[in-house]
Amino acid sequence: MSAEDAAAVAAAVADAHRREWAFVLAATVRVTRDLDDAEECAQEAFATALTDWRSTGIPARPGAWLTTAARRRALNVVRHRGVEHRNLPLLVEEDAVPGPEDLLDDGAAELPDDRLRLIVTCCHPALDRPAQVALTLRLMCGLSTADVARAFLVSEPTMAARITRAKKKIAVARIPYRVPPAAELPERIDAVLTVVHLLFTTGHTTPSGESLVRRDLVERSVELCRMLRRLLPGDPSVAGLLALLLLTDARRETRTGADGRLLLMAEQDRSRWDHAAIAEGAALVREALRTRPPGRYALQAAIAAVHAESPSWNDTDWREIAALYGLLGQLWPSPVVALNRAVAIGFACGADVGLAALDALTGEPQLAGYGYLPAARADFLRRLGRVGEARAAYAEALELTGNAVERDFLTARLQELGPGS
Repeated sequence: MSAEDAAAVAAAVADAHRREWAFVLAATVRVTRDLDDAEECAQEAFATALTDWRSTGIPARPGAWLTTAARRRALNVVRHRGVEHRNLPLLVEEDAVPGPEDLLDDGAAELPDDRLRLIVTCCHPALDRPAQVALTLRLMCGLSTADVARAFLVSEPTMAARITRAKKKIAVARIPYRVPPAAELPERIDAVLTVVHLLFTTGHTTPSGESLVRRDLVERSVELCRMLRRLLPGDPSVAGLLALLLLTDARRETRTGADGRLLLMAEQDRSRWDHAAIAEGAALVREALRTRPPGRYALQAAIAAVHAESPSWNDTDWREIAALYGLLGQLWPSPVVALNRAVAIGFACGADVGLAALDALTGEPQLAGYGYLPAARADFLRRLGRVGEARAAYAEALELTGNAVERDFLTARLQELGPGS
């Protein structure tokens, strides 16, 4: 095989890993009823593809090939376990257990429920939120333990122990590997969407480090949300979250300049925004808003749509944005929502009004270490010409900001105000 053909196979396997990992693993768990065994079988299938596809060619349906290969290995694992391992803690409902003929059927790759079973297992309420996010990255996105550790800014051994504990808790708590009953599904899907949204926000503006954006986390979260959209096409919360992610990420390429400097929305070149993503997101917003009352993701997406569809910064309808934040605050009370509403009010009604709304939030314990509150106060104080107070607010924001790009921006604003007394 030529070097070009070998490279093509490697690229195909990498693409299949990104697109098909979740399904291959989820379908394999149904056979092994054990997460570790299923991971090993899935990994072996991808490793085998690297060699087999060089001689047989890249299959027309890579996902089906990989699923069949992984499930063949899983069936062998189950056959060799012995009687003592037949009743495993990770249970599959009896009517969902496949027979040997099902394990080898390429058509099994058309069934979507396995991925839904896997993600609701990752986000089971018995697990705490960090464990839910870690398992989602590991099992649904196929990230290595090292990559998950980097996402959490912890050491690889620490993350390995965290993932191991989460898997053990699934086994000890006898968490069933199934889609919850209809009555429980909305609550469980809400936990899943919360995890996906958290992954996105962590990637959209990384809490620390040299880069503003973690593209891998952003892209993984969008992929997960698209998967949920395919699995639950009628769920307005899923539509709302996908709209929010698309509309927010549409500005990605313009958030920093060629020199790496942070660009505020007022400075961004809107012609470079991803207008296909904006159109898709806007359509999803309209769909999500048909449900009454609208959900929190639909309202957040509606706010993002106002920004995305405004022809310029000066044309932004800040009164509509403030009103939408007001509705969001009623549905989902949060100091961060109140902060964003205060900023919108400031742009709609004047810096002095916005500053008063922000000052009313300074006693909120949840905002005590939130750098965006002093940063927003600093901007309004600067606009009002209250230089000394603005300087102090920028200095406070710097103390609370770990991202290098944001720190450089705040430092530049502080320097623009001149030396203090």
